[in-house]
Amino acid sequence: MLLKITYKIGQKLKASVLDLLPIILVVIFFQSVVLRQPFPNLPEILIGLVFVVLGLMLFLEGLEIAIFPIGENISYALAKKGSLFWLLTFSLLLGFSTTVAEPALIAIAKEAASIAVNADLITPENESSYAFGLRLSVAVAVGLAILIGMWRIIKGWPIYYLIIGGYLLVVVMTFFAPDEIIGIAYDSGGVTTSTITVPLVTALGVGFSSVIQGRSPLRDGFGLIAFASLLPMIFVMAYGMLIF
Repeated sequence: MLLKITYKIGQKLKASVLDLLPIILVVIFFQSVVLRQPFPNLPEILIGLVFVVLGLMLFLEGLEIAIFPIGENISYALAKKGSLFWLLTFSLLLGFSTTVAEPALIAIAKEAASIAVNADLITPENESSYAFGLRLSVAVAVGLAILIGMWRIIKGWPIYYLIIGGYLLVVVMTFFAPDEIIGIAYDSGGVTTSTITVPLVTALGVGFSSVIQGRSPLRDGFGLIAFASLLPMIFVMAYGMLIF
């Protein structure tokens, strides 16, 4: 039994190392061949690399053990319960809660607020409220995005209609939004797709489309993340129009 567990851990570690190998090779090449400089603090770098490998292994294992099954089971149970209200409510709250606490979003909102103060766009007293409003706009947008994505699965709408229409709206709003908010809005679409949101939302869509008759998990189960990246751009530009 112990030998089997050790072998499994070894295989997981090997897979993590292979995933990180391209990054390691690129860094070594540029540091040694292009820059021709030794690595600073090499012992610390090696220790950090070990932590990254272990962290990646544990994270992937956690996704397989907990996150994917949770998303699929909840969507399956809600669909079997036959309550459209609770299914859509769960989708909305899931998108909102996983996004509002996203560290990358907190960081970019704080940085954007600080720069807005330095540029005299907002007063220092409004810095924290501006950052919080930015986070709230993105979180609400992601919640609505997941809700719309689940409704699309129910109705069987082609995803490209919604995506093309949404990005046309983004392009139009870009011409009217303040220049100070456009870059933040476009970046907000990327920071919302966090390490927890992506697997949980993907599992939710795949599990739900597996239950609905006439829906394919491969064709209809994916695409929720596209909405989660699209709507924040629209909401943040709208937020910038109101604030600035």
